[in-house]
Amino acid sequence: MRILVAAIFGGIVMFLWGGVAHMALGLGNQGIHQPAHEDAVIGSLRDGLGPQPGIYMLPSFDPSKWNDPASRAAYAQKALVSPYALVVYLPQGEDMTKMGQQLPRQWASDTLASLVVAFLMGLGAFSFARRLLIAVALPIFAWLSILVPYWNWYRFPGSFTWAALVEQLIGWLLAGAVMAWWLGRQGRKPAG
Repeated sequence: MRILVAAIFGGIVMFLWGGVAHMALGLGNQGIHQPAHEDAVIGSLRDGLGPQPGIYMLPSFDPSKWNDPASRAAYAQKALVSPYALVVYLPQGEDMTKMGQQLPRQWASDTLASLVVAFLMGLGAFSFARRLLIAVALPIFAWLSILVPYWNWYRFPGSFTWAALVEQLIGWLLAGAVMAWWLGRQGRKPAG
């Protein structure tokens, strides 16, 4: 039960910190820009990508043609002179200002992540500092294994990638401190 309570506390802290990080500090907007001619881009997306939602990389290369030297050479030539884009595409659109579904999902995600952290913190009789180290090590691991490869392979902006690390480190430092305190408090035996 103490791990579950720690996870709920951690989820609340991460959720609140996420609001501050995105809405007050703008960490979630680093590297994201507004298009110069949005209507033209939207129109070309509908015509060029069609009805299939998904992730599109432009210019694109069909992986089944990897062993075809002519196809690879043609792609390489096109890629050198063309703009690059990674597009998350929903042909039906969605109003991102209405967050009625996103906010509960984010809180659930933060709480489930906190449950993992609290579980790891609770595996041993760790000191407060060691529990906090666990909470800080995990976002560094996630950043190195997810966001750095996105920067490397999918060209995520460096500013976006670094801001995500800052956001996660501060968030898990705060949530980790609360969870480490709670788990330490619950592990103490009353005197006498």
